[in-house]
Amino acid sequence: MLLSPVHPLGEVAKFAGAGIYAIYYVGDFPAYEPIAIRNRDGKFDAPLYVGKAVPEGSRQGKNITSQDETTALRSRLSEHAASIRAVQREATDGVAPSLKLEDFFCRYLIVDDVWIPLGESLLVAKFNPLWNQFLDGFGNHTPGSGREKGVRPRWDTLHPGRLWAKRLPPRQESSDEILRDVANHLRSVSFPGTAHVLQPANQAGEQA
Repeated sequence: MLLSPVHPLGEVAKFAGAGIYAIYYVGDFPAYEPIAIRNRDGKFDAPLYVGKAVPEGSRQGKNITSQDETTALRSRLSEHAASIRAVQREATDGVAPSLKLEDFFCRYLIVDDVWIPLGESLLVAKFNPLWNQFLDGFGNHTPGSGREKGVRPRWDTLHPGRLWAKRLPPRQESSDEILRDVANHLRSVSFPGTAHVLQPANQAGEQA
């Protein structure tokens, strides 16, 4: 997958299939600069988030939609694009949004159903993406009716905009506290020295 073409997240063409994907950030949100600098100039070396999309019915183990019929992977990428658009819409006059869809890119790979969970796990273990491992909530689906429980995810506290998250009770920690934790986390992270998933994960001495 890491050799697959890179596409703007907001401009993914329609296609059929399920599989795995990685999302990259190249923008100017200060807290994400250690990640963005590794993705600019066409490098795309540090995913901000990785995920999977399985065919309809696979979670229940019955009536599984075939790869030729499902649009699960493209639909999942579209959901993520919609989350970023919601953040953009939240920006007030004179204040730049914390995230802009034009700053996000993705790679994806259509994979046989049985390999999808393993592929996602390998990518998470390899890259330790910030939005997977530390800043929770980006990949959350809109809760169904009567299932809106718990507090607002850290992602939505830092990047407000999604309507369903606004209906959840706020966290005790502020966005400034989350930003401080993100900065501390990225200072402690060693980014991979190679894009090959099965090669040694970290490049010695390369800190954020």
